[in-house]
Amino acid sequence: MSGGQPDLLRSRAALSRLFEPSDNVGLALVAAAGPVDALRVATGSLRAGNALIREVTEELAGAGISGRGSSLAEALARWAPRVPDLAPDRDLATISRAGGELLTPEDPRWPEALRDLGLGMPLCLWARGDLNQGMPALGRTAAVVGSRDSTGYGASVAGDLAAGLVVQGWSVVSGGAYGIDAQAHRAALAVGGGAGAAPTIAVMACGADRYYPAGNEDLLREVVRRGILMSEVPPGSSPTRWRFLQRNRIIAALSAVTVVVEARWRSGALNTAHHAAALGREVGAVPGSVYSANSAGCHRLLRDGSAVCVTDAAEIIELAGPIGASADSAEAAHQEPAAVHDGLTIEDLLLLDALPLRSGSPVEKLASVAGLSVPAVRAGLARLELENLAVRDGLQLWKRSRR
Repeated sequence: MSGGQPDLLRSRAALSRLFEPSDNVGLALVAAAGPVDALRVATGSLRAGNALIREVTEELAGAGISGRGSSLAEALARWAPRVPDLAPDRDLATISRAGGELLTPEDPRWPEALRDLGLGMPLCLWARGDLNQGMPALGRTAAVVGSRDSTGYGASVAGDLAAGLVVQGWSVVSGGAYGIDAQAHRAALAVGGGAGAAPTIAVMACGADRYYPAGNEDLLREVVRRGILMSEVPPGSSPTRWRFLQRNRIIAALSAVTVVVEARWRSGALNTAHHAAALGREVGAVPGSVYSANSAGCHRLLRDGSAVCVTDAAEIIELAGPIGASADSAEAAHQEPAAVHDGLTIEDLLLLDALPLRSGSPVEKLASVAGLSVPAVRAGLARLELENLAVRDGLQLWKRSRR
């Protein structure tokens, strides 16, 4: 459980159910009164005085927010129907049973990058995964996002980018959806798994106790086991269009760079890119065929000057600039000897991991271990042999080269 005081934790848990993501009046109330008193005011157990109303108004004005729906009186009426359903202890117990916990801004493990959202910073994060080492630093995270109905080209590129980033010690952030998101998570997990920062982070638009979409359940379970899965909405919450759009700001804020791999003209992935640009983060876009509707949004970003063209992980790291600079930054990566994994496709990485070091293994066994077809294994072995990464151990057996 979070390191904060029990009342503080319970208050933030209750407020996350009472307010929708980015409820500006609610967030301004918390900023003005603190979470404990904000909950009392929001539930009607404490009357808001003139001084507090003025502070809330000033918080909103400071964030450039005014107009209809921005008064505390209107917000109180909006929140009232949800008050009877508040059960923070139940929600905290639910996330605990799922092996997770509630992170709050008072917790030392809170992602400091989220503070760049200002008034829009989430009230809390319901998180699952290994949080003992804390969240990855801003300078070592990149968002890889794109269309749910991705093409084979987009899936291949997303996988290569994500794998390349993790090999260089970066964490990949995405939204857990079908298509590009799933491929980014899958590739990050395929090459991650060692000690250190989480290879991937999935930011959900539903409760962190739910695996949504259902078709990605196995993948999301693996994210929980080896990465981090999080949401700003409480357990049991259903995904809605608003929540999908709002979780994009968290993806953008957590990442030094946001890369759009494939996106239609009005894709939600462009929303993530716009959040990143508003935060002063870098945005990259992968070019595609001019005949592909799935790349129209990427070309739109490139034409408008909103994004920089990127084609590999090194270019993404380079784009991060000072935020992502480190001893093994993109510049250093270009100067150092190439790593064994550099330039390999996802299938070849999976095959390389499946190759034994000592006694050789037959093609059929490698296909089973790597999760690839026999023809794909034969083709991959030929490529790895050319790279001096695989050698024949007898006529029909293969093992990894001791290069």
